This record gives sequence, structure tokens and C-alpha cells, in this order.
Amino acid sequence: MRVVIKIGTSTLAHPTGHPNIRHIENFCKVVSDVKNAGYEVVVVSSGAVSMGRGKAGVGERTLSVPMKQALAAVGQCELMYTYDKYFGEYNHTVAQLLLTADSFRQAQQHENFIATIRQLLALGVLPVINENDTVATQELRIGDNDTLAARVAASVNADLLILLSDIDGLFTADPNLDPTAKLISRVTAITPDMLAAAGGSASAQGTGGMATKLEAAAIATAAGCEMVIANGRDPAILYDILEGKPVGTRFLAKPEKEGSE
Repeated sequence: MRVVIKIGTSTLAHPTGHPNIRHIENFCKVVSDVKNAGYEVVVVSSGAVSMGRGKAGVGERTLSVPMKQALAAVGQCELMYTYDKYFGEYNHTVAQLLLTADSFRQAQQHENFIATIRQLLALGVLPVINENDTVATQELRIGDNDTLAARVAASVNADLLILLSDIDGLFTADPNLDPTAKLISRVTAITPDMLAAAGGSASAQGTGGMATKLEAAAIATAAGCEMVIANGRDPAILYDILEGKPVGTRFLAKPEKEGSE
């Protein structure tokens, strides 16, 4: 079973921008165990800009595009160092892939990306993917890592996409505003009501909100890949998700996958 796991900035970093060591270490431990169980895993990781802010000592303020790109360059090193350290403790090798929209838009680049991922998985290596924020312009940007994760899942013919964030799943309304909002456990189709209820980014650190997650679900499920939104504060939730237990919100895939291995 091939699984793409997207982990958000709010799970990886403290509001200061420094790594949340406890969360990252637990995440690497659980993902290593999942790989040991025989799953093929691809990680799509946010966090470069936030960790760059912490590493460079840049306080919380509105950042210009050049500053964000500079911080992404600093933070990506910190992010991959941290992953290499903790996954290495469980005897797993990581590889970094930084993508732009052209990685999906241009046929040759897309083929090269898929071939690289397949080879890494065949070697038992764990690909860690992020957008190449240091060079991405408005024309080259993918937009957010929810969308990136969905495009990756569709490209590599994944069976399941898991979005770990700071929210428990999709609700009937914004639970921060409506105390009567209820968690929706299973979604067979994305309706206009769901899109209307989707708000903006719930986290000051992250860039994606529920709207981007619904867009990701549309991409993934159209490719025959199920998707789950769940709270990543305890990475052990991955065990429940992979066992099919009712946690978070599961978006059921359309019957047939587009494309094949």
C-alpha cells in the first residue's frame, strides 16, 4: 500500500519558528514503524519558512516575498537535518525533493519526478517533498502543500493521502465559531454546502485552510486515492487511519484510478 502523508507547519514548529522536537520525533518514530510494516510512504512536509524564521531569529511580522524565499532556504536545511537525524535513528534514509508547478505541468519534468519517486521507493528510501519556495514565483507556485500533496498522490498512484493538520477533520460548520458543529466522518462527494462552510487558514503559521483541503480531496479522489484529514498532534493516529478506524474525515475515492503503475 502506497501512502502520502502531508504534515503541516503547526505540527512541526512552535509559534517561535523553532522545531517542535517532541512532535517531530514522534512523527518520525510512527512513520518509521509504518514503513517497517511494509507500507510505501512519501512525506510532503511544510515548515521551511517557519523554521527559517526561527533559525535566523526573524520575529513574527509580515514578510516580503524575498524574505520568505530567503527563510525557506535557511529553514529547508534545518527541516531536512531534523528529518535525517530522527529517521536515521530508526534506520531509514530520507531523500529531499523540491518541486514547482512545472514539475506537474511540463510532461518531461513530470515523468522525471515520477521515475525518481519510484526508484527511491524501490530502494526503500523515504522521499520528503516540499515546494521549492526559494525559486517559486506567482507563475510557478503550486499554491499550498495540501494541493501539492494531492498532486503527488495522484502522480505516484497512491492508495491513500493523509493530511495531518491542527484540526480534527471536516465539520458541518467552523467549530471555532459554531459550538454545534459536528465532525463529518465520511464524505462520498464534495458538495457546494461543504465548500461554502470552508473557511480560511486556521493557523497563523500555515497557508492552507479547509478550502484547500477540499480542493486536495477533489484531486486525490478523482485519481482513485482515498484521503483522510486528521489532527496531527499525536502521530499515533496514523495507525488508526491505516487500520480504517473512524478518525478524522475520510473522503472515499472514485471507483477507478486514472492511469496505472
